[in-house]
Amino acid sequence: MIQVHLFATPNSVKVPLALEEAGLPYELVRVNVRAGEQRDPAFVSLNPNAKVPVLVDPDGPDGELVLTESAAILVYIAEKTGTMLPAGGTARARVFEQLLFHASALSPNFGNAGWARGAENEGAQARFTPEANRLTDLLEAKLAGQRFVAGDEFSIADIAHWGWFWRRAFAGIDFENRPNLQRWFDELAARPAFVTAEARVNALLA
Repeated sequence: MIQVHLFATPNSVKVPLALEEAGLPYELVRVNVRAGEQRDPAFVSLNPNAKVPVLVDPDGPDGELVLTESAAILVYIAEKTGTMLPAGGTARARVFEQLLFHASALSPNFGNAGWARGAENEGAQARFTPEANRLTDLLEAKLAGQRFVAGDEFSIADIAHWGWFWRRAFAGIDFENRPNLQRWFDELAARPAFVTAEARVNALLA
């Protein structure tokens, strides 16, 4: 069975969301990043970068596969199951466009904005919070003309973005005057796979 080493973080939640949507059984292994467990030697042996999440698939294409980086894991799950990712053409390119936008822009800026708020670093807040809001507004505008972030079909790009909007308060982001994002977020949150995955991930905080 697939194991997912994770905590209740924006990047971690993406993996069980995708596994639930794909219908794959999995086990969650709690890595309490608040207690520094991501630096334990046993975990570092899985990911030398000491970051969650990590997926371990005993039935990988060439034997057991240990995979890090949430975007790479999402692509792997999608390709393993033939779900949530178009086979080719413009539709596939649009999904990767959003995945890379998320990995290179939205995710790091949300993380930096959250750190700046927690550290009460006014200089960093002045740099990262406006950028996080600008990126959010780009998605708000995109969702004005389409149902999902990469087009009119649900994909792993939606899962990637949803993970950070799930913890948007950390970055100081809200949906006020962003009705398209609110509609999109609520629609995804109500999907059975999202309900189940969110509950399982939140249980790690207990």
